[in-house]
Amino acid sequence: MTTPKQLRLSPATRAAQALHSLDERTGAVVPGIELSSTFARDADYGLRGGYVYGRYGGPTTSHAEAVVSSLAGAAESLLFASGMAAFVALFETLESGDHVVLPQVMYHGGLDWVRRLEAKRGLRVTLFDATDPDGLSRAVRGDTRLVWIESPTNPSWDVIDVAAAAEVAHGVGALLAVDCTVAPPVTMDALALGADVAFQSATKYLNGHSDLTGGVLSVADAGALFGELQLVRKLQGSVMAPFDAWLLIRGMRTLYLRYERASANALAIAEHFDGHPAVEAVLYPGLPSHPGHGVAKRQMTGGFGGMLSLLVRGGEEAARDAARFCQVFFPATSLGGVESLIEHRKTVEGPYSLVAPNLLRLSVGIEDVSDLIADLEQALERAQ
Repeated sequence: MTTPKQLRLSPATRAAQALHSLDERTGAVVPGIELSSTFARDADYGLRGGYVYGRYGGPTTSHAEAVVSSLAGAAESLLFASGMAAFVALFETLESGDHVVLPQVMYHGGLDWVRRLEAKRGLRVTLFDATDPDGLSRAVRGDTRLVWIESPTNPSWDVIDVAAAAEVAHGVGALLAVDCTVAPPVTMDALALGADVAFQSATKYLNGHSDLTGGVLSVADAGALFGELQLVRKLQGSVMAPFDAWLLIRGMRTLYLRYERASANALAIAEHFDGHPAVEAVLYPGLPSHPGHGVAKRQMTGGFGGMLSLLVRGGEEAARDAARFCQVFFPATSLGGVESLIEHRKTVEGPYSLVAPNLLRLSVGIEDVSDLIADLEQALERAQ
């Protein structure tokens, strides 16, 4: 009998089958869940399966991490109980007085935490304008330790060239971490583009069903940084729980289909409202008129995603009215789920927000796009 040829499976197939996770004991094709918080040792007090205690991780979490690593092309991945827990763990590896560089417009929770570290621990912070092609290169210094970027940035959806950012960061000996929450591995391979760390809020596209919170850090090299991240997670007790990890595996099995549909819907909405009389501007990198479209097209090879923003004519009041008049879009905070969400972003971000007061952030789901367009049309008409 000849040896079967080993197939090179695409990421979409690996995701759909959760790494072909057939249970050899039962034949189950759906991955199981291991809820135990502690693990017995053998007669010699050795570890039976490499697991000690739930705070360190367990089999279901490891399985989910293996799926993420496979999709992201990572040496290793670590799952956390929330996106913020993962963000905090990475910044916990820094020393007092270290210099970090971040974009002026980014996820507000992360920026709030960095400002706290700046005030309480002496972290030195430089913010750069992501719309300026030379902004990052002017912001880094010889003592910069970490460069953090988003691409596209939330909620203005400016596009940062990840490969160029890696060159700038590595040129001064810094690490590059990329927030890939709105551009998951289905469309952008941040580690292959030169990033050292790829971050994702697993709450969003990876899970895609708005029923768990989680975060993940994927590393290109399983070296000292990864070991320190493991230690931080263990000491903080911020590991993702087994049931959430199981939900995440379930969600990732449809990631490619969901992202494809959300991207197609978002592009249709962006094209429909581009030049609309009730809209000042549509912010979406999938539009050829977007300043970052060329870079986005080069590094987002699986679609431009379901996130876009509308600048509504009539100012803040009209924007807030449009959000509350929607009948299909839910007025809620999050993104990447199967349902479409809308929010007045400046209200959500608070007093430090640099977001335009008339900006509405849309997370486009997988519904019938004609319903979504009709809903926005009636809401904008009432708001005007």
